[in-house]
Amino acid sequence: MSQLDLGPGFVPSPVAQMPWKIILLVIAIGMFGLVVLYSAASGSMQPWAMSQGIRFFIFLAMALVLSRIPESVWALAALPMYVVILVMLVGVEALGAVAGGSQRWLDLGFIRIQPSELMKPAIVLAMARFYEMLPASDIRKFGALWPGLIMIGLPAALVMLQPDLGTALMITAGGVTVMFLAGIPLRLFIGSALILAISTPLVVNFVLHDYQRNRVLIFLEPEKDPLGTGYHISQSKIAIGSGGVTGKGFLQGTQSHLDYLPEGHTDFALATMMEEWGLMGGIFLILAFGTLIGWGINVGVRAKTRFARLTAAALSSTIFFYCAINMGMVMGLAPVVGIPLPMISFGGTALMTVMICFGILMSIDRESRKVSRW
Repeated sequence: MSQLDLGPGFVPSPVAQMPWKIILLVIAIGMFGLVVLYSAASGSMQPWAMSQGIRFFIFLAMALVLSRIPESVWALAALPMYVVILVMLVGVEALGAVAGGSQRWLDLGFIRIQPSELMKPAIVLAMARFYEMLPASDIRKFGALWPGLIMIGLPAALVMLQPDLGTALMITAGGVTVMFLAGIPLRLFIGSALILAISTPLVVNFVLHDYQRNRVLIFLEPEKDPLGTGYHISQSKIAIGSGGVTGKGFLQGTQSHLDYLPEGHTDFALATMMEEWGLMGGIFLILAFGTLIGWGINVGVRAKTRFARLTAAALSSTIFFYCAINMGMVMGLAPVVGIPLPMISFGGTALMTVMICFGILMSIDRESRKVSRW
């Protein structure tokens, strides 16, 4: 039996060494998301729950495949992958397909892909690889700051041209997280933050599109335009508040079923869920995502290389930013920037990105563990 490398109970070691508790947790979140989409369609698997379920299991299988890729391969491919996706972003500007008023997709004939989504994990891998190769003595010098800012700024600027403010913020947040964890001095971050604060009025007035500018300005006072820009936030607050502690009950929501809540199956799926499941449903999701993110951070703590530590922590932060921005947006604590709640909101792009992050995290976890946890 030793030649077959079987674990306890005749379970093959590659299977036994997988983090099954976390995989089952991810499946539980995904299944709960399908329940929410089923309810958003007034008790029907069409048009959202069925297609989302198919995508979920396809991307979960993809994550399991990615988990078998050695950490060293991710390190070697990080910078080339970043360059390829950056070229794809340039291609989107030149040849990209337009849908919904935005030019975000690259049509290759047999498949249509959104390179900006692929850049979210790619920027983390590339930045982690760069700071792993940088000598430790140079980390606290200005020369460690400006290459990272350029690596972040190029894709973020290209994504802003699409326009896609939410994805640009996610790319920036992922890259800056790696810089912070790599040990860039705090004074450089403070200086950059001051420059950003000074330039914010210029960005708001001259860079953002009108609808983006209105979203940023209205979120502090949505009641100022309750039937216009503030409509989404106002209706979302009504849905969440009417759910109370335990919710109105499954399939009993009125805001989404009577079409008062816009985008109740995508960006505002959390509001749809909390109207029916109440505060308890919200707490379940917070604890579930918190457990997943905490596991990812723990993977970084146990990782053996600097690249793996930076990658695991930053990918976990990427999942955190997804959840925090969407939840804050739905509750009126952040501007509406079009960030969905992964595995809950309908749509394949965020789901694909989170599953890529999950697959890479499992890859790092596999190499950092020496003893089966079956």
